[in-house]
Amino acid sequence: MKILVPVKRVVDYAVKIRVANGKVDTASVKHSMNPFDEIAVEQAIRLKEAKKATEILAVSIGSTKAQETLRTALAMGADKALHIDTGDSETLPLQVAKLLKAIVDKEKPDLVILGKQAIDDDANQTGQMLAGLLGWPQATFASKVELAADNKKVNVVREIDGGLETVSCAIPAIITADLRLNEPRYATLPNIMKAKKKPLEKLTPKDLGVDYVGKLTTLLVEEPPKRAGGVKVESVDELISKLKEKGLI
Repeated sequence: MKILVPVKRVVDYAVKIRVANGKVDTASVKHSMNPFDEIAVEQAIRLKEAKKATEILAVSIGSTKAQETLRTALAMGADKALHIDTGDSETLPLQVAKLLKAIVDKEKPDLVILGKQAIDDDANQTGQMLAGLLGWPQATFASKVELAADNKKVNVVREIDGGLETVSCAIPAIITADLRLNEPRYATLPNIMKAKKKPLEKLTPKDLGVDYVGKLTTLLVEEPPKRAGGVKVESVDELISKLKEKGLI
């Protein structure tokens, strides 16, 4: 079984976002793999360790800097990587899904496991769009993944508003990883060194036959207004009076 894992380079989750000149400052801050994609990579590795998968291909779409993220996936345990160079243009989920479909057509994976969303845009759309384009079944918000003995079906426990839902999908299928699916491993120094020798292929949208044009431009980013300090009151009557002054009651 072959597993495809898309990963995205984002501003590190621990970094405090700064806005400068109407844009998010990304030049001087740490970047890392999208945490949900990291969980997806870990799940693919666990399936391989359980002898359920034979090969893991990590793919990233973006500028040359995305190769750093792919090297992290290789250091964690992916077998090879594929970089789709789209330059510095911002990508829409549908554009990403179309590029991933072309990769699926080329590489013929049995499973695609990706994070449920990226922490920079929180779109939560790519996995669903990819499933629609491929005509494959999908299991989103996965908190547990189990393959059948014959590798022809995958059982997925999903996190939903009312609790947990278990679905069974025929393979090939799309799975999007939720936060509680697993705890990703750290890449060890020896594996980081080994990752530098693992194959990393570079392609463009044109190579995949995809008509890619950057259609999204961020015009302005503004920080939210600073919250005003609160006021302490001595009694319920004073509280009601203050609320009436502000027209809240």
